[in-house]
Amino acid sequence: MKIRTIKTIPLFLILGLFACKQTHEEEPKTQIPAWIPYDESAEIAENTDHESQRMQYKLIQSKVTDRNDIWKNVADQIAYFSEEDYERLKPFILEQDILSIQSHIKSGKLSYETLTQWYLYRIVKYENDSTTFLNAIIAINPNAVQEARNRDENKSENDHPFYGMPILVKDNINFAGLPTTAGSVALQKNITKDAFIVEKIKENGGIILGKVNLSEWANFLSIINPNGYSAMGGQTLNPYGRRKYDTGGSSSASGVAMAANYAAAAIGTETSGSILSPSSSNSIVGLKPTVGLFSRAGIVPISSTLDTPGPMTRNVTDNAILASAMSGEDPADVATKDNPKNIRYWEELQSESLEGVRFGVNKSFLSDSVYGITVDKIKAAGGVMIEFEPENMDFEGFATLLSADMKIDLPDYLSKYASKEISFKTVDDVVVFNNADSLVRIPYGQGRLDGILETNLSGEEHEKLKESLNARGIDFFEKPMKKYDLDVVLSINNWNAGNAAAAKYPCLTVPMGYNENGAPIGLTFIARPFEEGELLKLGYAFEQLTKSRKLPKGYK
Repeated sequence: MKIRTIKTIPLFLILGLFACKQTHEEEPKTQIPAWIPYDESAEIAENTDHESQRMQYKLIQSKVTDRNDIWKNVADQIAYFSEEDYERLKPFILEQDILSIQSHIKSGKLSYETLTQWYLYRIVKYENDSTTFLNAIIAINPNAVQEARNRDENKSENDHPFYGMPILVKDNINFAGLPTTAGSVALQKNITKDAFIVEKIKENGGIILGKVNLSEWANFLSIINPNGYSAMGGQTLNPYGRRKYDTGGSSSASGVAMAANYAAAAIGTETSGSILSPSSSNSIVGLKPTVGLFSRAGIVPISSTLDTPGPMTRNVTDNAILASAMSGEDPADVATKDNPKNIRYWEELQSESLEGVRFGVNKSFLSDSVYGITVDKIKAAGGVMIEFEPENMDFEGFATLLSADMKIDLPDYLSKYASKEISFKTVDDVVVFNNADSLVRIPYGQGRLDGILETNLSGEEHEKLKESLNARGIDFFEKPMKKYDLDVVLSINNWNAGNAAAAKYPCLTVPMGYNENGAPIGLTFIARPFEEGELLKLGYAFEQLTKSRKLPKGYK
């Protein structure tokens, strides 16, 4: 079956850098063509024999969300922004870090308004074309450009570097302007107040551009659910190889959107690997912080024990800036009490080199050629590379802890933060709702939610399991770190995400190259609690040494 291609936005002429303000008497210069769902059966058939079972898709386009409804929130905002504007401004935005973008705004080459319109235009350009869409976007803030104009009118010399930057947030994070669905039909009408981290971003001048897709319920719905699939958003695709490479999950579209340059930055969430996996899979930088560095209040949970939001960006500088903008002690999240806050991470990035730093190198990972080459590069730059063989960690009870936590934490979220439109009170309510229309709501089943219903721990058993897993995780890292006096441990992608989750140790993944098939691969730095500043400095030094990230070919 021939695939129908939706044409991208046509070229129109418009003059003047700031001519896109809504004071025009002339006709609009850009109209968004209607999206018409296409026959995806051939694409699904092509993936039937994919080597990864989790990429043997049942569907790609959402059966719930109409893409044209998303574009309704975009149309007026880019009506006076043309293809010529897009191309002319591209050198000042595409792959530029936040500090560079701010310098272009200060010089008059950009404004916060044109920056925001550029990203919205780019989103439509690729997401409204059936040959390039990534299913990254679930919703767009209809007021983003107006907010950007306000930033232009009120900017000052003392603004935080994140001031005026358009950001995309994972759709399990509350934002007052749009529903927070966690990708689930059950939460389709969940209109909420801002999550604490969204409040902090706004306080620092950031602009919420929209919501991005995710693995539904943050990958705690189905046992066989593909990374990046949700009923609300459809199947997220990797820009380095659509339907070829895994997106990683569960912050799938946060990673995809950053790789494709859809915003200045994005936020993901992680319980175990959900920032590290999509960041490394999409050749971007992802910080999984110490639990408690950032508030979890107003975020649809899996586990109050292990959950954390974190910044996902194209480079370490932006990651440090966003981490600073998100931080703050939140009375609604006890884990943040007495945590580091208002740290200007970006100002210290150049203060440390790789020389003399003691890196723990996992011997079993050296069989990966990219990891081996990277270890040699760091050694040549003066790093002290200490090979070690980690002991196996006992993960018994890990899944049980997540189920036991979500059984408590999801009802708590629904009670405290969900819209009055949401009638669900328990996990059982959601399971019953999903079963009423399984083909649309749960095409891959809901094995993990079913597992929650079967989990019954006493309060004492629950606490003991938390303590036991945490002790085992800490032991996994501390034995080699103390024995060899290590500063950090070097891993690959999310390969030690479970260990770090249990230990509540922070991780930073930075692009280190591409494997022989062309799939991105990341080097992951792991340190002790609240050593994010050191991780960012080391990540920056490594990034400057290697400069490994490359734009996806089809998104230049």
